[in-house]
Amino acid sequence: MADEEYFDGYMEEEEEWDREGLLDPAWEKQQKKTFTAWCNSHLRKAGTNIENIEEDFRNGLKLMLLLEVISGEQLPKPDRGKMRFHKIANVNKALDYIASKGVKLVSIGAEEIVDGNVKMTLGMIWTIILRFAIQDITVEEMTAKEGLLLWCQRKTAPYRNVNVQNFHLSFKDGLAFCALIHRHRPDLIDYSKLSKDNPLQNLNTAFDVAEQHLDIPRMLDPEDMVNSVKPDERSVMAYVSCYYHAFSGAQQAETAANRICKVLKVNQENERLMEEYERLASDLLEWIRKTRPWLENRVTDNTLPGTRRKLDEFRDYRRLHKPPKLNDKAQLENSFNTLQTRLRLSNRPAYIPTEGKMVSDIANAWKGLESAEKGFEEWLLSELQRLERLDHLAQKFRHKCQIHEEWSTGKEDMLQSRDFKQCRLNELKAMKKKHEAFESDLAAHQDRVEQIAAIAQELNALEYHDVASVNSRCQHICDQWDRLGLLTQKRREGLDEAERILEKIDQLHLEFAKRAAPFNNWMDGAKEDLMDMFIVHTTEEVQGLIDAHEQFKATLGEADKEFQTIISLVQEVNRLAQQYNLTPPDNPYSTLHAQDESPMEDIANKWTEVQHLVPERDSTLQNEMARQQRNERLRREFGQKANVVGQWIETNLDAVASIGLQSKMSLEDQLKKLRQFDNAVQAYKTNMDDLERINMEVQEAMIFENRYTQYSMETLRVGWEQLLTAIARNSNEVENQILTRDSKGISAEQMNEFRASFNHFDKSRNRRLEAKEFKACLVSLGYNIRDDRQGEADFQRIMSIVDPNGTKFVTFDAFLDFMTRETADTDTAEQVMQSFKILAGDKPYITAQILRQELPPDQAEYCIQRMAPYTGRDAVPGALDYMSFSTALYGESDL
Repeated sequence: MADEEYFDGYMEEEEEWDREGLLDPAWEKQQKKTFTAWCNSHLRKAGTNIENIEEDFRNGLKLMLLLEVISGEQLPKPDRGKMRFHKIANVNKALDYIASKGVKLVSIGAEEIVDGNVKMTLGMIWTIILRFAIQDITVEEMTAKEGLLLWCQRKTAPYRNVNVQNFHLSFKDGLAFCALIHRHRPDLIDYSKLSKDNPLQNLNTAFDVAEQHLDIPRMLDPEDMVNSVKPDERSVMAYVSCYYHAFSGAQQAETAANRICKVLKVNQENERLMEEYERLASDLLEWIRKTRPWLENRVTDNTLPGTRRKLDEFRDYRRLHKPPKLNDKAQLENSFNTLQTRLRLSNRPAYIPTEGKMVSDIANAWKGLESAEKGFEEWLLSELQRLERLDHLAQKFRHKCQIHEEWSTGKEDMLQSRDFKQCRLNELKAMKKKHEAFESDLAAHQDRVEQIAAIAQELNALEYHDVASVNSRCQHICDQWDRLGLLTQKRREGLDEAERILEKIDQLHLEFAKRAAPFNNWMDGAKEDLMDMFIVHTTEEVQGLIDAHEQFKATLGEADKEFQTIISLVQEVNRLAQQYNLTPPDNPYSTLHAQDESPMEDIANKWTEVQHLVPERDSTLQNEMARQQRNERLRREFGQKANVVGQWIETNLDAVASIGLQSKMSLEDQLKKLRQFDNAVQAYKTNMDDLERINMEVQEAMIFENRYTQYSMETLRVGWEQLLTAIARNSNEVENQILTRDSKGISAEQMNEFRASFNHFDKSRNRRLEAKEFKACLVSLGYNIRDDRQGEADFQRIMSIVDPNGTKFVTFDAFLDFMTRETADTDTAEQVMQSFKILAGDKPYITAQILRQELPPDQAEYCIQRMAPYTGRDAVPGALDYMSFSTALYGESDL
């Protein structure tokens, strides 16, 4: 043993120079006084003492008694005779007992003690002091002398004019003794009034206070200390060791208080983290509970403005409301993992949140939110597309209805008129031809009425919001159309009945009427087509309309010829009237008329209007082509940007996932790398913002498909959120590994070895091992698991530790905890209980006064509020039960 070697070396060193000579007279005097006082400080417990150290130990009786008092053990029964051999036998029993404690007595024999050899007697007492007063003093695994010296240095370090380097000159001025007393009992000495220039006063002050208040007898003489060139080292060490033992109780109390403070601080912080987790979880779950019904409500007010407002609300939700909640979710998971790591490292049970607030509950709620959110934007956009189509159909319906209603105005009155009963024959014939022309016109309008009915039916099928007025108007038109058909048939029957009296028809007017009516109807149709509203989404669709328009323009030549033919008929009538000096008669057959205009003027004006509408239609189609080309540029811009961003997100997701697999990279480097990724992601966010801006323009332009990319804004958002979550989760895992490593005292090499072994057998890369993989991993780390029944039993015992819930998997945290728990310096309920016992002076209870005296205020109150009253028979008023409190610290949390 190191201490034994020290004792041997100490004695042997002296033998080499002092065997033939004598002790320094001053040192011998100091040793005799000090060692005598030291022996008496113990012998008085047995009711005796010595006066002359070299005489009173000669018979061995008080020597054996001294050893029994300081060791607490029973020595062999002494010989009671007074002969020399009796004395030698007793001294030998004492020396044998000393040797049995591992101390080699060099050159010290019983005969020399019996003969009263001063030097040998002092050497033997010094050996006893070393073994029983100094040997057990160890600080940072140093030898006894070095440990006692280091203790003195640490305790006196803050004091001026004190520099303890040895056990002779460093104590000569007395300030070191005073500093030791003041450090532990500042109420006994006013150190500020001491001076280095008064060594005698300092020594007397220290020795008097030690004797009166600390029960340490005077073992040194102040005058000898001051007058000696070099005080005796052994004497000073013996005296200083009494200070150490006197204050060891205070040292124990200080250590106990520090341990309790450490444990309480862990519990307080854990409870704060639990409360914070509960609050964050409640807030997040409440937000999800309120938000999810809104996302699941796939009902709009069936109008374009209302649906656009709902889309704007969803954009605000994605841009403004959801991202902070995603951060809260990541923070919640990280806080939970950190809390569980802290609990595991401090030997506390795992934290179980309030029912419904588990991490899995939050994950399920978030999954439900994303499920409700999925497709919401596509549904809104499809609704916008449907409503735009509805709006277009409604406008088209109203336009066709307006044209039909304008045409049908007065037709019922005209058909119900009995004017043919009073007209002349030629007028009657004209009426019949006019009615034939009307029937032709009526047949031409059949398509429009059918179109109106078809549009109304489609508006009903698409659930147009104002379908009631549409149905009412459509029904009115259809009813009127049926009436017109019946009235037309009845009027024709009336005209046929009167046809027998009609003889003459103006062929020229009749020809005009036959040509003008269909031509006029064709022009109405042309005007309707040229003014027709359309909705397209691609340049190809616009080009189709342009091609159709070009085909229509190709027919204008034939239409112009027809118009010229009709004009020539009127011109021929006028020429004949002029030739025969007649007033040009009105055409009785034509159904064409306009206010203050002749039928010819009406046709001419319509033809002019059609010719004007052609270039307007050209312009409208060209503007639409330009709009679709802009949309195409938007598609291409979004597609190019989305392809770059999507690839960047996928690449970084893979890179983040691979960091944890690089066993040669230190945890700090991993964390640094993850933080670099986090910074890169934050810096890259402007690209996502650009895409959101472009996507908004795309949606505003009512663009629904994009052939330039496979990425939608929704898939990019999901990928972006996955990347943020992966970085946050991996960073938290690495931070917890660092926390585990540092708390457990694991070296970087050990941590790398653990990670490398775990990753090697984690083939699926899911951060957990199956039982057989875990067994192989242990073997690779040097565990000897035999391939027999006993080996299997040992392995199952290990599995019950790392997998207490029987999941058949071992997580990295459980693996790491197992690999370090045997060597970890962790606190336990028993250690905390023992610390309280020290503060309580070995009593089974403690008082509020002691707690406030020994602990910081906040931690003292923490204990007082939570400790139950002590109910034992020896209880005093206000006694508190520290034992149940210590057990509860490592039991279930109130939360």
